[in-house]
Amino acid sequence: MPVSLTTRFAPSPTGLLHLGHAYSALFSFEAARKCSGRFLLRIEDIDFTRCREEFEAGILEDLAWLGLKWEEPVRRQSEHLLAYAAVAEGLRERGLLYPCFCTRRDIQREIERAGGAPHGAEGPLYPGTCRGLSEEERADRIEAGEDFALRLDLGRALAEIGKPLTWHDLGRGEIPAQPELLGDAVLARKDIGTSYHLAVVHDDALQEITRVTRGEDLFEATHLHRVLQALLDLPVPEYHHHGLITDEEGRRLAKRDESETLRSLREAGESPKAVRERLGFDF
Repeated sequence: MPVSLTTRFAPSPTGLLHLGHAYSALFSFEAARKCSGRFLLRIEDIDFTRCREEFEAGILEDLAWLGLKWEEPVRRQSEHLLAYAAVAEGLRERGLLYPCFCTRRDIQREIERAGGAPHGAEGPLYPGTCRGLSEEERADRIEAGEDFALRLDLGRALAEIGKPLTWHDLGRGEIPAQPELLGDAVLARKDIGTSYHLAVVHDDALQEITRVTRGEDLFEATHLHRVLQALLDLPVPEYHHHGLITDEEGRRLAKRDESETLRSLREAGESPKAVRERLGFDF
């Protein structure tokens, strides 16, 4: 009998977990538990400049303290960079990715020169400066050692897909994908060969995740993820983008907010049961 639900919690070890993380983890764990499904833990540690081993250790400690159990082994993205790079290279060979040599300052200057740029979900959209470079110029600049990122040629991608895309969002219903909100997004960087977008779509399919639970701050990213799923012929999970947990003043919790980390609550004497109840879970 096939497993009815496979969920995951996929934190980045760039800081300590707070109540918002706890809610996502508990929601996914409880959903899987109720239907005898699978709950997986994945460590998304591709940001080498910010990820720390001590934060990963803290994540495992906090989740165990909350009463969560997950399947082993835990997948760590840093151990699979070659797999992500291979996916990016495949898209590049199909003419769907192009090297972009622009720095943030270059992009800002181009936007200012053009009198502004359309705004998407993550701010002003990339103006396409490097999209029209010839193959010869691209090769010469790469050979010269210039830094570059690989961007999705969204126009070509949508033309290849050739149909509207949607996804089902728990609580919101059927959502039409609008990838133009993110434009020609970066899918791989020279130093690590991937990006959050590429790695998470790859891993969700590889691990057969059937429901992705994450904060509503990542809702817009799903528009792009649907494009990647279509290009790579991957299954589409159900999504649940939950409201963000806020502090007493209504501010969104962040990893820098020490007062609301699970470690600080634990050290202050709060019990796992009290934290679970505070977030609406009664197991």
